[in-house]
Amino acid sequence: MEIVLTDTRNITADQILPLYEANAWSAAQKSDRLLKGLINSHSLITAWNGDILVGLGNAISDGHLVVYYPHLLVLPSYQGKGIGHLIMDKMQQIYKDFHMQMLTADGKAIDFYKKVGFERAGQTEPMWIYSGGDH
Repeated sequence: MEIVLTDTRNITADQILPLYEANAWSAAQKSDRLLKGLINSHSLITAWNGDILVGLGNAISDGHLVVYYPHLLVLPSYQGKGIGHLIMDKMQQIYKDFHMQMLTADGKAIDFYKKVGFERAGQTEPMWIYSGGDH
């Protein structure tokens, strides 16, 4: 298995939907908005095994000081193979000197993000207005 990382904007809804559906993310129900959001991200890193999209991560940023990582997904059959680490390593190459790197994690993702260097931000509480049901 050879995983290739790219920073691409030529991705299609047909390529991303299986990844989001396999991870039961509600964003798959809004495929047009999801695709536009990913394409317009500050960074979009995709992981491919041949022509199969096996993972992706995106970043929203002001480009100088703050970055937020809203999505990091890996196909369930590819999880545990280091693909999420590869994507986050690529993000760190881009954003390592930023003052603040943020994300929201729950469930199994908490342990993963701790392994790649994130920690709870003091006594903060995650807050949102969210119409999805997957968290």
